[in-house]
Amino acid sequence: MKKLLALFALLSVLLVAGCGAEDSSGAENSKSKDDKKKIALVLPEKIGVNPFFQQMDEGAKEAAKEFGVEVKTIESTDHSAIEENLRVAVAENYDLIITSSFESEDALKKIATENPDRKFAIIDTVVDLPNVQSVNFREYEAAFLLGAAAGLSTKTDKVGMVAAMDIPLLKKWTVAFEEGLKETNPDAQFLVNYVGTFTDPAKAKELAFLQASKGADFIAGAAAVGDLGVFEAAKEKGFFTAGQDVDRTEVDPEHVVLSQLKGTDAAAYETVKAFAEDSFKAGVVEYGLKEQGVGLTYVTHESKTPLNDFVGQEVIDQVKALYEEIISGKREIKNPLNN
Repeated sequence: MKKLLALFALLSVLLVAGCGAEDSSGAENSKSKDDKKKIALVLPEKIGVNPFFQQMDEGAKEAAKEFGVEVKTIESTDHSAIEENLRVAVAENYDLIITSSFESEDALKKIATENPDRKFAIIDTVVDLPNVQSVNFREYEAAFLLGAAAGLSTKTDKVGMVAAMDIPLLKKWTVAFEEGLKETNPDAQFLVNYVGTFTDPAKAKELAFLQASKGADFIAGAAAVGDLGVFEAAKEKGFFTAGQDVDRTEVDPEHVVLSQLKGTDAAAYETVKAFAEDSFKAGVVEYGLKEQGVGLTYVTHESKTPLNDFVGQEVIDQVKALYEEIISGKREIKNPLNN
């Protein structure tokens, strides 16, 4: 009888201990779930309009999956909705709120100032506040390479660019492109026209027609959604062109022969990663050729599209030499915004 009582007591202790372990595990799992870092990505427009923002969304979600954080993307129907969406993210208590581009600057300055204890990040521009990380790109380095390739490729010595707007920011494209053009072809004439917006393919197409009528055989697009109009014009008039941000050569390999690249996916990925690993800091973070944040198809990144004969491997090899000079520090491409 005593043996049975002792066995019963032992079983009771083990059972209680087992229940205690289960409760502890459940509480730990619940705590872990509750403590999962929450990040909101507030985009200034809807996904699908501009690949620039689509790849940003993809990069953030990839990092979220890899580093065990929660990322929610909030799309803005138009620029007037950005401030409201930032406020929603604050109200929903996200630990880090990421937004993008100059369209979001004013709204972020306002919201970040009102919420000094909340952490924010903005990709592709600079907001100088103690609780904001600004992720910027040295696009001018890649624009220089694109201009250099255009200068070596042109047969008419007339090269154009259809840019979005005549604002200081776009000098990182127009000025640097012209510098690269003159570096490899001092005799080349540079034609530049501005659409007046980032979302007007029809006007961009009209301006590309104008430059083609003046003899330009290479016309780069730097007009965001407007680039689609430049591509249409190239196909209709037979000139050659280049896209922006992602590899656009797949759109029309016969005419879209190069693309200036910007790794917004990598920027979003690295921002989420830094926050997940507790290394996130306010201030400016920059990505250029050396960090592979910007680039040029065939020169810094491979492409699924075969190289067009208008450019040719000899041109690519010469531009690669310029690229090596830049990343080694032998050649410095200055930021046109600082001039």
